[in-house]
Amino acid sequence: MINPFAPIGRAVLAILAEIGRFSGFISRAVTACFTPPVFAGQFGRQCLQIGYFSLPVIGLTAVFIGAALALNIYVGGSRFNAEQFVPNIVVLGITRELGPVLAGLMLAGRVSAGIAAEIGTMRVTEQIDAMTTLSTDPFKFLIAPRLLAATLTLPVLVLVADIIGVMGGYAVATSTLDFNGATYLRNTFQFMEAEDVILGLIKAAVFGFIIAAVGAYQGFNSKGGALGVGRATTNAVVGSIVLILAVNYLITAFFVE
Repeated sequence: MINPFAPIGRAVLAILAEIGRFSGFISRAVTACFTPPVFAGQFGRQCLQIGYFSLPVIGLTAVFIGAALALNIYVGGSRFNAEQFVPNIVVLGITRELGPVLAGLMLAGRVSAGIAAEIGTMRVTEQIDAMTTLSTDPFKFLIAPRLLAATLTLPVLVLVADIIGVMGGYAVATSTLDFNGATYLRNTFQFMEAEDVILGLIKAAVFGFIIAAVGAYQGFNSKGGALGVGRATTNAVVGSIVLILAVNYLITAFFVE
């Protein structure tokens, strides 16, 4: 007689095994980040690749989100005669939520996929095996610089996105919604608190770590040639996005309480 719970049990065991493998990978990667040797050149290149070259994407996303957010808040507020709260809600929404989350999602598509594809290609072409043969730890040379670069550069990108997003809302409010520019900025700075910005930067650091970790894990464990690299890239993007949204809720709930 077929046990109807057997497929469920196999799925649960497979999930637990994957969590265990990912946890072990993260533990080894974090250890590599804080033990010599340090490949400063690799770290610098990854900071440029992950941080500097992502600025255009982050900037465009932030300015349009800030503009759209101001318009929607104005429309909603006008139903309750609360249009004056547009600058307050825009700066709160961008610094605490939209800035880090949208920057993380954009980088998940750009950076996590790139990391998975690059490391996955090195795995299927046996370059990682050759590196190990030459006594070079792939965790120190390939993974640690990417983890550190993503964790450190995403908060900087989010800070820039916060500024651009707020200014996008300011531009729409003053040019389309007839807000006074000086009053809009005064309300923005009076309402904004340091903890709002700090919360967004904490989220950004965590999201950067997730993006690099998931991409590196999928690439490092890819197999099956080009098909396997493509599968690893897809899994990296999907996994990063899901984890970012889940962790975002957990961090928000922790700080709200």
